[in-house]
Amino acid sequence: MSGTTKITAEASFEQLPDDVATLRQMVLTLLGQIDDLSGQLYYLKRQLFGKKSEKLNPGQRFLFENLYQEIEAKIEQQKPPKAEPVTKNENHKGRNPLPPELPRETIEIKPLQEDQVCTTCNTPKEIIGTEVTEKLEYRPACFFVKQYVRYKMGCKKCEGNLSIGALPAMAIDKGIAGEGLLAHIITSKYCDHVPLNRLEGIFKRSGVEINVSTLCDWVGKSTDLLEPLVKRMHQTILQSPKINSDDTPIPVKSQHRKGSTYNGYLWVYIDDKNNVVFDFTPTRSREGPLKFLGKYCGKVQADAYSGYDEYFRKSGAVEIGCHAHARRKFEYALDSDPVRAARMMVLWGRLYEIERKAKDEKYDSAQLLAVRHNEAKPILAEIKLILEEYKKQVLPKSPISKAVTYSLNQWDALNKYVDDPMLDIDNNVSERTLRMVAIGRKNYLFAGSEAGAKRAAILYSLVASCKLNGIDPFAYFRDVLARISTHPANTIDELLPSHWKPPLKKAEVTEEDLAA
Repeated sequence: MSGTTKITAEASFEQLPDDVATLRQMVLTLLGQIDDLSGQLYYLKRQLFGKKSEKLNPGQRFLFENLYQEIEAKIEQQKPPKAEPVTKNENHKGRNPLPPELPRETIEIKPLQEDQVCTTCNTPKEIIGTEVTEKLEYRPACFFVKQYVRYKMGCKKCEGNLSIGALPAMAIDKGIAGEGLLAHIITSKYCDHVPLNRLEGIFKRSGVEINVSTLCDWVGKSTDLLEPLVKRMHQTILQSPKINSDDTPIPVKSQHRKGSTYNGYLWVYIDDKNNVVFDFTPTRSREGPLKFLGKYCGKVQADAYSGYDEYFRKSGAVEIGCHAHARRKFEYALDSDPVRAARMMVLWGRLYEIERKAKDEKYDSAQLLAVRHNEAKPILAEIKLILEEYKKQVLPKSPISKAVTYSLNQWDALNKYVDDPMLDIDNNVSERTLRMVAIGRKNYLFAGSEAGAKRAAILYSLVASCKLNGIDPFAYFRDVLARISTHPANTIDELLPSHWKPPLKKAEVTEEDLAA
């Protein structure tokens, strides 16, 4: 065996060229491949065993702070003198009070009979006050039956001319499900990520047996009613000055494709009014953005996926880069090139600190634009110089090289946010919105069909829009499902989550509301 290895090695050496420049290039190529494989190995190991957080260790920023010793000395001088230890935690704000709108069940407790008489003068004691202790309790959600009793009226003299009270509009005319139950099913699956087969078991514990197939039918009929709202939100998004977009895979069962499931894709589109629309496509091709966005020529913030390139070329829309994606590339390179990667992450941290301060102090558009020009632009210029410097130093296929190349290729798009206060520094709103799909597919595993995936896209659109607008999805679906079949088409915007208002309770109805 060793002899064979020796012969092979000698043959390989004989095949090597004599040209030194060619040998050097071969060595660089092999080193680049090694770095590339090392980067892939690190990424896969991290996905399996490592942390998911992208936070930089605060201590690493001082690698690049020349005045670290001076800063440390100033901090020591500004520290207040050590005080006596305090037993109570001053930062602890105490327990949050229980919500006042929750119903209260009062249980009165009096002292024992023998303690109700004064032991000194033998006089009965009187109530001089109370002390209230509150405990939060839970009663399982319950079903109830809503009966519609319609009175029939007729003329006894004529023995005819019958009339009967008309039923109100219902989401499912010939089904037993009321709007509240339909809203609960939709919210449970698409907001709380409870698969329908689990929901069947939950209902059974309450004494109500409903098959999964029936639940699926109800979800399908509800989706058909709600689909016009999502189509209207699609139109509204295309009128927005900016759109945030991203995509995520969703396994789909299909009898027409090889294998038990295949990866379809849900694309999310978000406008400046927090309208969210998910669009399902069977592949991740460029046809998805091209079909959905059409001739939209505003500002689109997305990652650097090549599927958007054809859309930007055809439409003339302005591409807005995502600094979170650019920074993440360097975070992945920390293991293989910690000094260079940490230095870049420190600089990006300063950019994010500017945005964080602006948000905390609620800057208006003029203030935000000014601080970005005065503080963020010099940092971006420094980042650009360092990127160009690193590009000449690193091996072409190493993780740090990929990070540098990504940022330089996206540089113009990454700088666009500085000149427009309407834009965000990153596309994290899309990633946060897609998280609900990622959590959902861990529970229900796959969509049962392409039609099911399209229904999921419609309902996810409304749930995500409710969340971004601070609306309870259950309250929204319960109200809208009861109204949508009779609601005028020319006022459909009133039912969109960005415009919807919860119905007033009877006690809240004013004379003006009655007059209207």
